[in-house]
Amino acid sequence: MKNTALTATHEALGAKMVPFAGFNMPVQYEGVNIEHETVRTGVGVFDVSHMGEFLIEGPNALALIQKVSSNDASKLTIGKAQYSYLPNDNGGIVDDLIIYKIKEETYLLVVNASNIDKDWNWISSKNDVNATMRNLSDDYSLLAIQGPKAVEAMQPLTSHNLANIPFYNFEVGDFAGIDHVIISATGYTGSGGFEIYCKNSEVQQIWDKVIEAGAKPIGLAARDTLRLEMGYCLYGNDINDTTSPIEAGLGWVTKFTKEFTNSEALLAEKTNGVKNKLVAFKLDERGIPRHGYDIVDSDGNTIGTVTSGTMSPSLGIGIGLGYVPKALATPDSKIYIQIRKKAIPATVVKLPFYKV
Repeated sequence: MKNTALTATHEALGAKMVPFAGFNMPVQYEGVNIEHETVRTGVGVFDVSHMGEFLIEGPNALALIQKVSSNDASKLTIGKAQYSYLPNDNGGIVDDLIIYKIKEETYLLVVNASNIDKDWNWISSKNDVNATMRNLSDDYSLLAIQGPKAVEAMQPLTSHNLANIPFYNFEVGDFAGIDHVIISATGYTGSGGFEIYCKNSEVQQIWDKVIEAGAKPIGLAARDTLRLEMGYCLYGNDINDTTSPIEAGLGWVTKFTKEFTNSEALLAEKTNGVKNKLVAFKLDERGIPRHGYDIVDSDGNTIGTVTSGTMSPSLGIGIGLGYVPKALATPDSKIYIQIRKKAIPATVVKLPFYKV
């Protein structure tokens, strides 16, 4: 089990620690609902240092990224980030990721913790253009400072005007007394805020100052309920090696203006249409949908599977994501979630569940 540079700090704060993606991680401090509400209305900080960071550099860095990723990284300028995914050769998804253009010929790829080795090996196997690759995952930490009060609370910690950093843009500069950190207007909660990339040796100082500035520590359980209320995909649940990115609704980051891994087959799939679609649903009655529960039709026939589900802390109802036949994917369609021996009626809805 790996630790982050802040594991002892989380334990001292009384966090409940659990194994996650091979790391010893804080799942909650005060409680999921309290922490969820903190991020929706105030400001919280997550230690997400288990995430992976790869640096791709050199004259052929962009060529490699364009080959392995679905989005068009040629559109990136210095200081901008882009959501994307790594298609595999069989119609599925190796991982989803964020790509940062740090400077000309230098890109940072941020990948999911559970896929660090798999992603590194996959990208390396496609690197026939001799781009320089460095795996920084063990040396860097990542804090997600999230919530509507993040700008106001964190502004005293930096000389950069946080309010002027647009969504999916970043600056490299001073934060909490440390120089040359990445201050990125990204996150996984839908409530605004920043993600801070720094060296392991620097993260304790930054964490302490962020807490002093008013952020509350938040665990991974609230991170999951927050992202689900926005309908953000979680790798391993909603997307994986066998799920179609087109069925998963990732067509918006699939750019056929270039060639990339399996692009021809994905274009055919998009052109011809898909059989199933990932949909969002709300339960019409009391209940909590869970990952792996069957989705059934009015006759009790299994038509799909819940990929993510929870009791929404913001809405007070059961919500979830799951794949269903295309005919039932339009909003207001009626489906049923098999919870134990009862089929609970549910309604397909547009995302996000939670609207600011």
